[in-house]
Amino acid sequence: EVQVMESGGGSVQAGGSLTLSCSVSPNAKYNNCQTEMSWYRQAPGKERDFVSDIDADGRTSYADSVKGRFTISQDIPKMTGSLQMTTLKLEDTAMYYCTVKGSCPPYAAGESGRYFEAWGQGTLVTVSS
Repeated sequence: EVQVMESGGGSVQAGGSLTLSCSVSPNAKYNNCQTEMSWYRQAPGKERDFVSDIDADGRTSYADSVKGRFTISQDIPKMTGSLQMTTLKLEDTAMYYCTVKGSCPPYAAGESGRYFEAWGQGTLVTVSS
């Protein structure tokens, strides 16, 4: 089973910066994968919303609310990534979740390939005035 883990959350004052990290646990059955990494966030009492995405070709997309302030990146061979957040606002306070989709070479004989999609448990970002 593929596991995803986020880190880097914390408390910061408005206007400050944080960098969140996302990593996929090593798994011999899922190696040399092409990955797409996405970040979502869920504020208290609200639905989970899309924040940013980066595909295996490096194409990125951002929610309008974070454009120009957040930067997503990933290191495909290491299956890690990050979300750099700057000029943080009170409304950025939320639990941030990383999700990774992977397309991987076959592991066992007869397989055409392996795929996974996994979510992390989240990391909390709190922005205060």
